[in-house]
Amino acid sequence: MSDWDLMMPGMGLTAIGLAGVFLSYLGIANTFLTGMQALSGLTMFFGLVFLSAGILSGGVSTSNRAKATTLVIFGISGSIGAFALSQNTNVTSLPRFVGVLLIIIIPTVVIAFTAMRMPQYTKPISVIFLLAMAVGIVSYSALGFIGPGAQFSLQPATVQNETEVKETLASNVPTVSVAILVNASINGNPSYQPDAITAKKGNIIEWKNNDNVVHTVTSASDAGTTFDSGLITKGGGTYQLDTSKLNETEYDYMCTVHPFMTGKITITAPQKPIITNVTIVTGASTQSAGQKYFDPVEIPVKVGITVVWTNKDSASHTVTSGNPSEGPSGTFDSGLIKANNTFQYKFSSAGTTEYFCTLHPWMTGKITVG
Repeated sequence: MSDWDLMMPGMGLTAIGLAGVFLSYLGIANTFLTGMQALSGLTMFFGLVFLSAGILSGGVSTSNRAKATTLVIFGISGSIGAFALSQNTNVTSLPRFVGVLLIIIIPTVVIAFTAMRMPQYTKPISVIFLLAMAVGIVSYSALGFIGPGAQFSLQPATVQNETEVKETLASNVPTVSVAILVNASINGNPSYQPDAITAKKGNIIEWKNNDNVVHTVTSASDAGTTFDSGLITKGGGTYQLDTSKLNETEYDYMCTVHPFMTGKITITAPQKPIITNVTIVTGASTQSAGQKYFDPVEIPVKVGITVVWTNKDSASHTVTSGNPSEGPSGTFDSGLIKANNTFQYKFSSAGTTEYFCTLHPWMTGKITVG
């Protein structure tokens, strides 16, 4: 028979957790409740534990009330999860959240059911799940090093971490700076410097919070749907806005913590770059006589030209300034370029730059800027 003293708080905590996850992943409450995703998920997990314990108390319940409660909870969970997935395409962590939830729920339900109805099989079934998880982890790791589209190489390579790659990619993008002024939180004081800016589409706009309290940079007309910084930490915290996703128009913005703080950005048409293309050819990951790796291998360009490398190979590569004997020079580094992806770099000064692939050092090229 089910234990309603456990099921009732379980249903309450699960409902609250689901509501929090729903709101946070749709971006409705992300301005004031930073970290709400984690807190809501934790609340939901606690609720599911209590709910499962109540349903399975004394064995798998056969009462109609317990069955109805279980169906309602799973129905709500499935509906909210499906709706959130269909409505939100920008939060990349949501599919991972759902995946982790399934990884936890499925073994838990199977093992709990077995423990209640067939306790003699609990240990072997638990061992099977643990072995399956181990095989999955090992297989995933191994296939990252070998096979088509492998992301890693067994050869020594210098690979930047994600933060360094992002900084490298952003180094050639023009940045427009805006300061959030000291004492901007006091009504009547200047808020942003400058408070009206113009940026070309594709530029980066960076706000730096010089005040001693937190602030936000939030699109005013739609309450943060277009862009929302969340809370920018005091004393030097920054927020960067990639304008490549914005339309060529004016945007009013505000601080949701201090609504009297307002500013405006105007996005204008981008200047089309003059580009030269280089192809990472098919089969470049295999060193062999007569094999082309970069095509063309050496090219002359003018100052201000953007060179675009396109990976036509099935394996990942890098485009890194320097050479295999001396290592990276630090001028540019693409990080891992997956199959059919690109990397671009704008050459703003004259000179000759060698480059190579850190994963496959026999792949070398040269750019001469004049």
